Amino acid sequence: MARTRLSRSDRYEQLVEVSWALVRAEGADALTLGRLAEHAGVAKPVVYSHFASRAELLAALFTEFDDRQAAMLEESIGVAVESLDGRAHAIANSYVGCALAQGRELTGVLAALEGSPELEQVKRAAERDYSERCRRILEPFSGKGGISAPTITAIFGAAEALSQAAVAGALAPEEATGELAQLIVGIVGKA
Repeated sequence: MARTRLSRSDRYEQLVEVSWALVRAEGADALTLGRLAEHAGVAKPVVYSHFASRAELLAALFTEFDDRQAAMLEESIGVAVESLDGRAHAIANSYVGCALAQGRELTGVLAALEGSPELEQVKRAAERDYSERCRRILEPFSGKGGISAPTITAIFGAAEALSQAAVAGALAPEEATGELAQLIVGIVGKA
């Protein structure tokens, strides 16, 4: 059977999709460049031309998730009521919604990212960018002191915990988003 020749960008997208499917089916530990080539139906050099290492592949998966999360945030903010409550609900809905859309496979990728200093830096930089974006969205509704780094850290610590509880089924999605939105309003309203 002849292999389909894809453009470089289409092949990259295919490899990312197959990677997520492999992580979903077998866990992040099963994700190797060789296994990816096998599951994608391509030769190993094709995979290596896109990802020089497993670490680079994991970073690409996280970056792809982060890009989707940022897009969901912008979409939610675009239709939100311009109030603290409206912005808080938009952030909560997009954060929890993105975690639910990705599912449990994100947990394995995040754990793998924590295992390497270089990969952890990718994750931390993305988290800082996302929380800074949210801080700017919420800042007009805070007091004169603004929203401090510890405050935004607390918000996203709660966001992560509530999202993971929703992904695991311990909380209904609406419970997680409602609680997160209330927490944001309570914290930012006092700042």
